[in-house]
Amino acid sequence: MKIMLADYGVGNLHSIKKALEKNGASVDVVNDMKKLLDAKCIVFPGVGAFDKTMEMLLPYREIICDRLLSGVPALGICIGTQIMFESSEEGKSPGLSIFPGKAVKLKAKQIPHMGWNQVISEDPLMDGIADRYFYFAHSYYCEPKNKDMIIGETEYEGNIFPSFFRTANVYGTQFHPEKSGDSGLQILNNFINFAEDCI
Repeated sequence: MKIMLADYGVGNLHSIKKALEKNGASVDVVNDMKKLLDAKCIVFPGVGAFDKTMEMLLPYREIICDRLLSGVPALGICIGTQIMFESSEEGKSPGLSIFPGKAVKLKAKQIPHMGWNQVISEDPLMDGIADRYFYFAHSYYCEPKNKDMIIGETEYEGNIFPSFFRTANVYGTQFHPEKSGDSGLQILNNFINFAEDCI
């Protein structure tokens, strides 16, 4: 399985690249976002600010959106999920608009939310995962207009927020699978298998 990993100038690509390769994927890191238009599968990595992340994607925003909604499998992680929404309270740039809705600031005393929390989900990407605790590092979370797009939720400081999303063949996680040990590796393996079935 060949995956294009979008290098839009933010975040640490090393850990997600290694985690995908450990699961048998061939990973091509691309910093020319135009190449995503030919991708068979895309991963949008996490860690970064909304506007800075969108900067390199904006010229190809509508075409990337059309491709993803037409069936190209993709996985967004943390900020890579937030940019799939229409907008964010963190910035002024439009997002990719794969998911109608926006990223909003966490309502919590301790921000950013950093640490291990449980993801409640029955999605097939969770198959084979007994320990549903994953690593989070974020100050914003996503609120889709269509609640059917929410496939997982997490509790933090007594509040429940959406943490796992899907539309078409596009998945989004607010958590970091690449930093979540065996559970994270399994979810990436399940995503790779899912993506292969889509092609």
